[in-house]
Amino acid sequence: MSKISIVVPVYYNSDTLDMLYDDMKEKILPVIGDYELVFVDDGSGDNSWEVMNGIKAKDPEHVVCVKLSRNFGEHAALLAGLSVCTGDCAVTKQADLQEDSEIILEMYESWKKGNKVVLAVREDRDENPIKIFFANMYYAIVRKTINKNMPKGGCDCYLVDRQVIEVLEKLDEKNSSLTLQVLWAGFQTDKVYFHRKNREVGKSRWTLAKKFKLVADSMMSFSFFPIKCMTWAGVIFDILAVILLINVIVEKFTKGVPIVGWSSLMCVVLVSSGLILSSLGVLGEYLWRTLDASRTRPPFIIDTIVKEEKNDK
Repeated sequence: MSKISIVVPVYYNSDTLDMLYDDMKEKILPVIGDYELVFVDDGSGDNSWEVMNGIKAKDPEHVVCVKLSRNFGEHAALLAGLSVCTGDCAVTKQADLQEDSEIILEMYESWKKGNKVVLAVREDRDENPIKIFFANMYYAIVRKTINKNMPKGGCDCYLVDRQVIEVLEKLDEKNSSLTLQVLWAGFQTDKVYFHRKNREVGKSRWTLAKKFKLVADSMMSFSFFPIKCMTWAGVIFDILAVILLINVIVEKFTKGVPIVGWSSLMCVVLVSSGLILSSLGVLGEYLWRTLDASRTRPPFIIDTIVKEEKNDK
């Protein structure tokens, strides 16, 4: 009989974990068969770890609690959970109660049909319009410049087969997007759709800085589009400079216009300097990621694992 692991990254989610477990226990756990719940504490500063262990006390046979040594980010926490889980397949689940638990049953059934990757795609969402706009813009950029297989509505959770998990562990990438790694790996993929609800309990820790880092990591890890932009910007700037040079020379010899214009010269210098500095910044981002990868530091460090010990007889 197949076994499914449900991996839940936890970061300041002490107020929703019990509700999440009760929701899954009511809707999916009694009918899902052999299962494993892996909660990963990503350096939370609240009492999430104590709440996780309280849930384990209710269901010691099926719950595994993992504590990272510090906050490494959601994608590292998910990878840590995948490295610990023992299921034939694993599904990621957010702890904010914004996605229905029943979606796991649909993904599990799709996996049983032979799909090794099943994406839970947001068909609609009850959230702030500004937040929705920027999220859709991010996914549009990803589809155009990185991976055309990214769903239009994006995906917060996905199911992956044991074979895919092994591939993700071999990649061992830092400053990357785990979702894009799943898409990059390929394999037979299916999609299920769900309605994302508005967050009613707790506060989101998904800050603007983290969103910006995700965009940068996605670009730098899976695309050379920023380098292409630098190249084309330089080509366009050189063409404009040649056109202006020819125009100045022609006016000098045909109309006798003196070659003056301190203001226009300074504009050109400032624009070109800004372009050069921006290009150096993009190159610096790539070089820093190369340096970080060369140091071979692990993407996460596990401090504690609490799970049921089985005695071999």
